[in-house]
Amino acid sequence: MQKIVAQLNLQESLGGGEVYTRFLVTAFHELGWKSRVFVNPRANFWPDLLPADTEIVRFESIAQLESSVSENTSMLLTHSALDAPAAQRLAKLTSLVAILHMPLYERLPGGLPHYHRLMAVSRHVADSARARGLDSVSPVELLGVADLQPRGPSEALIKRSCYDWDRRKIRDRIMGWMASLVPRVDTGIAFEPAGGALTLGIVSRLTPIKQFPLMFRYLAPVIAMQAEVRLEIFGSGGYASVRDLRRALRPCASQVRFWGHQSDVQAIYRRLDYVLSGLPEKEALGLNLIEAQACGTPVLAVNGPPFTETVVDGESGFLFEDPRNDGGKDFAALLQGLRKGKTRPHPSPMSAHLQRFSAEAFRTHLESALEGL
Repeated sequence: MQKIVAQLNLQESLGGGEVYTRFLVTAFHELGWKSRVFVNPRANFWPDLLPADTEIVRFESIAQLESSVSENTSMLLTHSALDAPAAQRLAKLTSLVAILHMPLYERLPGGLPHYHRLMAVSRHVADSARARGLDSVSPVELLGVADLQPRGPSEALIKRSCYDWDRRKIRDRIMGWMASLVPRVDTGIAFEPAGGALTLGIVSRLTPIKQFPLMFRYLAPVIAMQAEVRLEIFGSGGYASVRDLRRALRPCASQVRFWGHQSDVQAIYRRLDYVLSGLPEKEALGLNLIEAQACGTPVLAVNGPPFTETVVDGESGFLFEDPRNDGGKDFAALLQGLRKGKTRPHPSPMSAHLQRFSAEAFRTHLESALEGL
């Protein structure tokens, strides 16, 4: 009888955790497991994202999940923690496993102590969980995969809205409706890098954990002083996240363009000079940095975990001092060096560093992390 893993991912928007779910389903399949993925009923991207033979179930209630698990499921794996009562009940029915996608930074979800196994995506995340007294953390970090498949139907690289309207909020429903009535005149413009410029890119959902507004409070004045630098932002976010980022970027606004969410990230990475990280401590891994390196595009990241796990300084990109510590001086010196001929790294997918993020390595990590369940 084939083993079945039920995965629970209730995110409404497509981000790194959802791409992670895709290559996790593939790895389970290669290890002989069938995946049944319970998803948010409002999330319509899953059929295009997941492998064709994946069973997708629209989540209705914990009771529905309990019924499914009690019948024929060998394992329940959640991509965010259940609350304590639900975790206690489900842990009695099946092996209960969580993927820790984020460090436990100033938080401890109440259900985690009831899980049989916690699988962290990086050493940074694992350390944060152990520091909270959780003793079911796997000694093997899963890391991730440089998954460059399109995140939806193939689309041209053109300017789109940078907003994800949260339909649960009255303000967002009204603003989304107004935006649909008065579309932006610049939507649909094809992306072309500015000739002769040093092109930095952000390829990420614009979410609070990235801390982009705080980072650019220090870096925007630095970019403004170097007119040959351009910043291209590919991704979307909630109204407040985009508003705060625009405010932080005002000093260099004429050097910045927003392109919205794009499905073909590989096409983006290959047209950038460098991909830029956010601030580190709330980040889990930095899949976007791994993907960029796999495309041969070097990255610029703050010198701190988890980026010290995913970037080799001078080989796959450059690490710079946290601008909260030095006001952006190290980043300014780095930009000046890049503009004046500092050797550009050329990361190779076949390097020992990037082989750690291959599909084969991920499958091995997963198999090791599941041992003993």
